Amino acid sequence: MNVLFLCVGNSCRSILAEAIFNHLALPGWRAISAGSQPTGQVHPRSLAVLAREGIATEGYTSKSWDNLPLDPDIVITVCSNAAGETCPAYLASVLRTNWGVDDPVQATGTDAEIDAAFRTAYDSLRTRIEAFFALPLAQLQNDPDQLKQKLDLIGQV
Repeated sequence: MNVLFLCVGNSCRSILAEAIFNHLALPGWRAISAGSQPTGQVHPRSLAVLAREGIATEGYTSKSWDNLPLDPDIVITVCSNAAGETCPAYLASVLRTNWGVDDPVQATGTDAEIDAAFRTAYDSLRTRIEAFFALPLAQLQNDPDQLKQKLDLIGQV
């Protein structure tokens, strides 16, 4: 099963989610990330928080959803509707959900405060991905409506 983490810029939250997901992935599961308007670079603070957590950072790039290397089975947007962001609407007919996370790239303040915003995004995504892998996925793969309901609930955590 392939999961696409999607946002607009594909420089921070979706990259964090892709890396965390693949770090924790069960056999047969893989994540990729993309953006509707990719920035072309991964934010250095995203890579720094991943490295501090012992998650490999090699090979992550900001890329467009136009040239995905595989077809996703599930699309998870990570834009924060609460912050007034508009999530890109993925056009293929796949299971979709939103796990809104505030964009740490928008954080202001001291270096410590900005680092804390990146850490908060990481922690939020990690908690949700751990909840994802705690689901009875083998059973839910055969029940897309139930899987969507569970993924939507995870997005509210």
